[in-house]
Amino acid sequence: MKEKEIERGFTLIEMLVVLVIITLLATLVGPKLFGKIGSSKIKVAGAQIELLSSGLDTYRLDVGRYPTTEQGLEALRKAPAGVKHWDGPYLSKPVPNDPWDNPYHYKLPGKLNPYALYTLGRDGKKGGEKEDQDQGQF
Repeated sequence: MKEKEIERGFTLIEMLVVLVIITLLATLVGPKLFGKIGSSKIKVAGAQIELLSSGLDTYRLDVGRYPTTEQGLEALRKAPAGVKHWDGPYLSKPVPNDPWDNPYHYKLPGKLNPYALYTLGRDGKKGGEKEDQDQGQF
C-alpha cells in the first residue's frame, strides 16, 4: 500500500488572515497615496505652464509680440494668419490640457504679467485651496 500523499494548500482561515492584513495596509497607505496624486497634478500643471511660457517667450522673440487672446496658445503650433517672422512650431506636441483635463486659460495682457496663463484647478472655478487652487501667471 502506498502512503497517502499530503495535499498542500491554504486553509480558509489562512486566506482570511491574509485578506485582513491586506485590508489594513490599504486602509493605512491608501489615503497617503491619494494625497500624493493631488500634489503631483499641481506639480505637473506648474511644469506645463513653464513649458508653455517658454514657447510664448520664443514666439515673442521671433514675432515681436505675444499671440493675441484670440490667437491663443494654438499660435505656438500653427502660424496665425498675417503673422510675419513666425518660426515655429514652438511646441513639439499639441497644446496639452491641464492635469484635470481642462484647457489652459490664456489672455493678453495679464494683470500682473505681460500675459495671463493659468489653470483654475480641479474644480474649474476661480479661487480654491489645494487641488482647487488656481495655478499659473496672472
